[in-house]
Amino acid sequence: MSKFRIEKDSMGELQVPKDAVYGAQTQRALDNFPVSGITMPKAFIQALGLVKQACANANHDLGGLDESRRRAISSICDDIIDGKLMDQFPLDIFQTGSATSTNMNANEVIANLASKEAELEVHPNDHVNMSQSSNDVIPTTIHVSAAIACQQQLLPAINHLISVIDDKAKSVESIITTGRTHLMDAMPVSLGQELSGWSAQLASALVHIEQNLPALQQLAIGGTAVGTGINADESFGDLVAEQLTNITGLSFKVADNHFAALSSQDAAVALSGQLKTLATSLMKITNDLRWMNSGPLAGIGEIALPALQPGSSIMPGKVNPVIPEATAMVCAQVMGNDLAITIAGQSGNFQLNVMLPLVAHNLLQSIEILSNVSRLLADKAIAGFTVNEDNINSALAKNPILVTALNTVIGYELGAKIAKTAYAEGRAVIDVAEDMTDLSRKELEDLLDPKKLIGSN
Repeated sequence: MSKFRIEKDSMGELQVPKDAVYGAQTQRALDNFPVSGITMPKAFIQALGLVKQACANANHDLGGLDESRRRAISSICDDIIDGKLMDQFPLDIFQTGSATSTNMNANEVIANLASKEAELEVHPNDHVNMSQSSNDVIPTTIHVSAAIACQQQLLPAINHLISVIDDKAKSVESIITTGRTHLMDAMPVSLGQELSGWSAQLASALVHIEQNLPALQQLAIGGTAVGTGINADESFGDLVAEQLTNITGLSFKVADNHFAALSSQDAAVALSGQLKTLATSLMKITNDLRWMNSGPLAGIGEIALPALQPGSSIMPGKVNPVIPEATAMVCAQVMGNDLAITIAGQSGNFQLNVMLPLVAHNLLQSIEILSNVSRLLADKAIAGFTVNEDNINSALAKNPILVTALNTVIGYELGAKIAKTAYAEGRAVIDVAEDMTDLSRKELEDLLDPKKLIGSN
């Protein structure tokens, strides 16, 4: 028996796998773009189901689509939204820049299955794609999928990480350690202060991402092919946005200017820039953790991260900071994604951006991996690290930079001599200062008390 069936489109006949739900246009794209094997993200396909469902409902409300077809289309879209038909979306992300192939993939899958369910013909173009073009559907789906992913995954993950850091900061706020600038010893800080810097960075990133969401929730739908809205009712876009708002609970609206919405990806570029900023903050935090955990004997050794797995195939007993390392790689990937999205954002030629699949893939990947690794960093690294107070106290006592606290009493020049002597002889600053100044031990203990040197911030 043949494993194929014959399908037709405007370009003629071709073979399609017998068990495939998609049709001729999807098969042509499969044949044309065997590039990477990377398919469109699941979150994007699910959001495409949402958009197609909202369009069917809007077309029905406008009298263009009968109830039987609307119901059947909506039912199949429910399956796509639930992720049940992902195997029917096999197209490579490196395809036509408008992602027309992916739009037609959805139209064919929905039409074929809806036809069986409704027991009447549902046409991929005339019914499923009614009042639409790939040129407004795909930018709309990028915005819808990214907005949902931010609200449901990324923002909760960042808030969770901030909460874990804040809890940890409170538990270690009384521990005073050596500050470091240029990776060199500096004046002391508390561990609580150090962690508060991490929390503040993430809180700032959170605010900036949230500020981008209103622009992301403006949609291109209703612009159809070039922004003029040809073949769509003037109220179609507003009805679709209203449907999406009702389905998702997010406040979607039609873009103020369809020409900009079709030809640019400015909101996606802006969001990606904020994701890069978040990645930059996470990279700083993970590098701090790796340095603080370094050792256990020949490094700084201030903290011990949870031991999660053996760290070497040859060195028994070695344990590595695997979660910070994974986080750092995620950050590097997000930074690379941002560059690709920036270049893609420049590719709006006249009335259409022609790198939409790349934007969709990279933006959603950045959101997903940042969301996942933020929770891992919180739960498997920061929440469970322990503090080595002996190492901290020993290093702090010998820190020659503590002499800075004596500057106003003994002057910079004598302070420098004390610092150099303390470092050269491996002695505590207080002991050297007692030998080289007229200050009493009690006065020195008061002036060099680490608790008085960290301020009140």
